[in-house]
Amino acid sequence: MHVASIRMVGFKRFSNTLLDGIPASAKLVVLAGPNGTGKSSIFDAFKTWHRFNGGAGAGWDETYVSKAGAPSIGVNEHVQITFHEPMPTGEDQKKLVYIRTAFRNEADFNIPSFGRMSSPLDQVRSARMIDNDVAVSENYQRLLLQTIDGIYDETLPEEMTRAQIRDRIIGKVRDAMKSVFPDLELVGVGGISSPAASEGTFYFSKGKSQSFLYKNLSAGEKAAFDLLLDAVIKRDFFDDSVWCIDEPETHLNSRIQAKLLGTLLELLPDGCQLWLATHSIGFMRKAWEIARADPTSVAFLDLEGLDFDAPVVTEPIAPSRDFWTRTLNVALGDVAALVAPEHVVLCEGRVSAGPHDVNAAYDAECYRKIFASTHPGVDFISVGNSSDTLRDRLGVGHAIQLIAGGTLVTRVVDRDYKSDYEVEQLTAGGARVLNRRHIESYLFDEEVIERMCVEMGYPDLVGEALKIRTDAIEASVERRNDRDDVKRAAGTITEGLRRLLTIHGGGSGPDAFARDTLSRYLVPGMSAFSELEDSIFGVD
Repeated sequence: MHVASIRMVGFKRFSNTLLDGIPASAKLVVLAGPNGTGKSSIFDAFKTWHRFNGGAGAGWDETYVSKAGAPSIGVNEHVQITFHEPMPTGEDQKKLVYIRTAFRNEADFNIPSFGRMSSPLDQVRSARMIDNDVAVSENYQRLLLQTIDGIYDETLPEEMTRAQIRDRIIGKVRDAMKSVFPDLELVGVGGISSPAASEGTFYFSKGKSQSFLYKNLSAGEKAAFDLLLDAVIKRDFFDDSVWCIDEPETHLNSRIQAKLLGTLLELLPDGCQLWLATHSIGFMRKAWEIARADPTSVAFLDLEGLDFDAPVVTEPIAPSRDFWTRTLNVALGDVAALVAPEHVVLCEGRVSAGPHDVNAAYDAECYRKIFASTHPGVDFISVGNSSDTLRDRLGVGHAIQLIAGGTLVTRVVDRDYKSDYEVEQLTAGGARVLNRRHIESYLFDEEVIERMCVEMGYPDLVGEALKIRTDAIEASVERRNDRDDVKRAAGTITEGLRRLLTIHGGGSGPDAFARDTLSRYLVPGMSAFSELEDSIFGVD
């Protein structure tokens, strides 16, 4: 099953929140944002909805799930979920949702005996996202039972050996663990019929340490083993389901997080969708790598900064540089400032004099807004005039490469009055030169103005808006300015468009208007965008 939308009304922190536009192709959905933004509450919404739609469990804890002060509605009206697939009926509804809470620690266990267990589809291990969710000891018993069942399974070949029957299930867990911890091997399962030290538990080997008990694993190894063992055991039951894991990063470093996510997705049945609530850079980075390989397979839902006391509609985002900066700030705190982007573009623009110098670094701010979604691994830094940029007078590029040697640094300057020969020489020296005179030539392009009129709901005013641009440029030429020097006409164009389209708060001057308003409408698919992108990145 694949979720299309979730609406939460008067539920926990949500007054009326709709998560919408989740594509059917998304194998992975990532809930991003700092603590307190409602990630776990969304999983509580899944649990609540499932109780009223065929899932195991019952009851309604008013003090836990109902938003204080919200209008009273029916208990089954608080959460509505729609799927891309038709809703199943009967027993198949039990498998719609499977959830792990963040409280999964099981430091040790020993099972002296066991008996027949109920199906996981009929079990409620944790009713709320704040409840303990220990599963290793339970899955130990299920693994043994499934192995015993294999002996009497008529569908298995009679010639299967004891080792083959045993490894039919435990082998999947062992292989999954080795993909995350290459030096750690699940050796076997302790039995319950003898007084051996390993009875009723799992045992492992690592380097020279042989057959040591589950309780001697590190916290991170236990955390990963829990999730992988659970996925192997439950995948046959929840094979057409939405799987939700809250804070899978617990006890894990970032490198292990990335490996774990990849392995979990490999274990997930084809008909399933995995939802993660995380603010860990390891999981986020791996999700981004997967998205870059297949953009339709991952959906990012950014919950930061949303006012859930008011009606909210949010959809999956294309991760931008700003999104990753905020993600790093959440995951790493002050250390985030030391993490360099993959690519830095040094460009023209007055260097900032401080946090209140809002009009500084103009070119860099424009570029960031224009390329936020298409080039999220790139950051732009204004370092002065053309000469400062070409010479890297401030040493910004050099400093960045000293800190992070793998960061690509590019220098970009305006065309201005440069001759073709000058451009050729600069390009040969490794610099990039805009095809047009300056950034304003792209921001005040006819395509941009036309798109702005249409998206603001004034398609009938396109002709008049373009005439404002034409007249302003002609007036500038009469003042003996060059025709391609759009910057000289920017003030007149801005005022004309502001009055024509009744724009309020679009920017206090032509620079701010271009940066804060027009930049939103310079988008992929436009000739102006492609030309600017090619000037900076050399994109064919």
